[in-house]
Amino acid sequence: MRDPKIGEILVQSDQLQRRVKELGAEISADYQGRNPLLIGVLKGAIFFLSDLMRQITCPVEVDFMAVASYGSSTASSGVVRILKDLDAPIEGRDVIIVEDIVDSGLTLQYLMRNLGARSPASLEVCALLTKPDRRKVDLPTRYLGFEIPDRFAIGYGLDHDERYRNLSYVAAFEQ
Repeated sequence: MRDPKIGEILVQSDQLQRRVKELGAEISADYQGRNPLLIGVLKGAIFFLSDLMRQITCPVEVDFMAVASYGSSTASSGVVRILKDLDAPIEGRDVIIVEDIVDSGLTLQYLMRNLGARSPASLEVCALLTKPDRRKVDLPTRYLGFEIPDRFAIGYGLDHDERYRNLSYVAAFEQ
């Protein structure tokens, strides 16, 4: 029986895999001869980060941050809390924040300021999805997967109340 809360498919599984491969090639070319640190934003970016890392040909390291701005709601509260910080300092490192989705941009803005204050050599963003219609702040996103409409997205790591992360595609969540 199909779950009625899984709505329209926004990005198919094969489209995800193809774009992740392209993003991995772009990062590999841009960071050739360097050792970037990928910072995965938990929990949503875990599938994307895992697939992306395997497509990058230069040496990479990985660390994680967990932040909260949604809770069990479908709208960001605008208040960002760090639930898990990095395990190692990033001073002098080339850092790429790997995000599942940029919605209002407030969470990413907070992360950029927080991590930028730690003096990395460079700080870039790689986001799987963006919703331009929801943007409240303009942020540079160097590597971007897909623009999607203003729908609450689930699948490929994105969840609603901790469910639907395991879908191999990105779909709209039906209330």
